[in-house]
Amino acid sequence: MLLRQLEPRSARTTAEVIKFALWPFAVMTVLNRVFIKAVNGYITDDFRPVYQASLDFLNRRPVYTANFDSVDPHYLYYPSGTLLIAPVAWVHDYEKARWLFILLNAAAIILAWYLLLRLFRFTLNSVVAPVLLFAMFMSETVTNTLVFTNVNGCILLAEMLFLHLLLKRRDLWAGVALGLSIAVKPTLVPLLLIALVRGQWKVFITALGVPVVLTAIAWPLSKDPEKFLSHTAPYIFETRDYFNSAIAGNGEYYGLPPWLIWGMRLGMGVLVAISLWLLYRYYREDELFFVCTASGVLLTASYLLPSLGQMYYSMTLFPFLMTVVLRNSVLRNWPAWLAIFGFMSYDKWLSERPGWQHFGRDLEYLRITFGWGLLLIVVFCVLGDRYLAAKREGRLAFGIDPTWFKPVPTAAAATPDSPRPANGSAPTVAKPISVE
Repeated sequence: MLLRQLEPRSARTTAEVIKFALWPFAVMTVLNRVFIKAVNGYITDDFRPVYQASLDFLNRRPVYTANFDSVDPHYLYYPSGTLLIAPVAWVHDYEKARWLFILLNAAAIILAWYLLLRLFRFTLNSVVAPVLLFAMFMSETVTNTLVFTNVNGCILLAEMLFLHLLLKRRDLWAGVALGLSIAVKPTLVPLLLIALVRGQWKVFITALGVPVVLTAIAWPLSKDPEKFLSHTAPYIFETRDYFNSAIAGNGEYYGLPPWLIWGMRLGMGVLVAISLWLLYRYYREDELFFVCTASGVLLTASYLLPSLGQMYYSMTLFPFLMTVVLRNSVLRNWPAWLAIFGFMSYDKWLSERPGWQHFGRDLEYLRITFGWGLLLIVVFCVLGDRYLAAKREGRLAFGIDPTWFKPVPTAAAATPDSPRPANGSAPTVAKPISVE
């Protein structure tokens, strides 16, 4: 029976061959990342300060006591986050608690992978399923989230739940998903702008209400909650020159003058603002494309432009990267994927060869910053080129999508009585490519 399964009864399509070939790679990569690399750990351990803070919280000891003069990982979660994460200290053996946290984040990432497939209307039987799973667990962001034992896997799951519920107009529950993540760390706060421009006001009730309620519960249970405001919060807003891939962080590391750092930040901010305006003006009716692309632009900007950005934050960009399957994606070009390689690849560019160390170090430290920056530039250039082409051809009233995949109504058909979308964009909704 087993041998019979090895030989197909009929010819295999290319998609089927790729699917059968990639599932073993995907599954074995997941097992390697979770049970070998993550369990082995590395010199950086993000979980130790979290576990210690949880232990201190449960035993009514001060939590916010970090020495910020060291470069070791620090505990920076809000009191509401401390309350949510404290149950990890119920496991009194640190190593077992760490393994449990690894499994929790791995499960969250796998569930987020499934939700991402469903968001773009793919099934587990499609060739996209193993491709996406393999790509996610091969990436630096998933690998180091598990190896460093960080909470980013749960943040990704919260993001996927938020996007699903937002698109289904289940606003209060979408806010709950976002609020739980904000209660721990503010990574997904920029996504509130998506709800704002879509007029989904109820999202704010729970997105802001959940962390407020959790903070109200955690405050009297904490020994030193006020120290978060006086001791920890100021450090969060400082620009540090180590383990920081934001423009400000690398600018500090390389000793760039403040005017140049601010010039780059403001310049990129203008590009981001124009990109978001074009997305809102011409694509907000194309809900899946708009929500995933705009969220990707917002999150990338939030890592590049403020005071702190770390490479494994890029996990939240998976929904944006998945838009490549849409016909009007802004990522269907090689510069976009060169940028993505910069901040997603697990490759190391450091070199020990004499004379190469300086070059390798610069390449390793700057590739994340350049990757985020190049991605934002690509989005701006693609959308800007579409806008200028549509304006030049007199078809802005019908949107800015290229004519090669969306027919433009003729002048005769474009009468005053012809129905048009409210925002002037074309009524065509981009569909994912069929990859079954």
